[in-house]
Amino acid sequence: MKHWLIKSEPETFSIDDLAKVKREPWSGVRNYQARNFMWKEMRIGDPALFYHSNAKPPGIVGLARVVGEPYPDPTQWDPGSEYFDPKSTEDNPRWWLVDFAFEKKFAELIPLEKLRGIESLADMVILQKGTRLSITPVAIKHFNAVMKLAR
Repeated sequence: MKHWLIKSEPETFSIDDLAKVKREPWSGVRNYQARNFMWKEMRIGDPALFYHSNAKPPGIVGLARVVGEPYPDPTQWDPGSEYFDPKSTEDNPRWWLVDFAFEKKFAELIPLEKLRGIESLADMVILQKGTRLSITPVAIKHFNAVMKLAR
């Protein structure tokens, strides 16, 4: 089992939105490394910290879980979608996704600044300079530390 962090802007799709719909395809990812995490490394049951990005303040707000095998992202073939990719075909899809299910919303947001102030999290991927990926792996020690903060 691997652990993950998934980012979403709360105005676009928040932890509350995931709680309402219960399960959501993580569509629209257009970074090859993030795509590869979903396509090649995520497994059903993997937990994911849910992070509100581009928020004031940004931070971890809850927990989701991978609940489906990877499959081609249908937005890549929709000409009306902002995620349309004319170079992708159904025979040779470029973009893959998994479904996530709501697990829980934390009682309080764990702000990015608080995470940065915890020495044991210093090497957590999301805290590294220049990290902008919407999906990042999370070491078990970091995952456990965040879950402890959430309690």
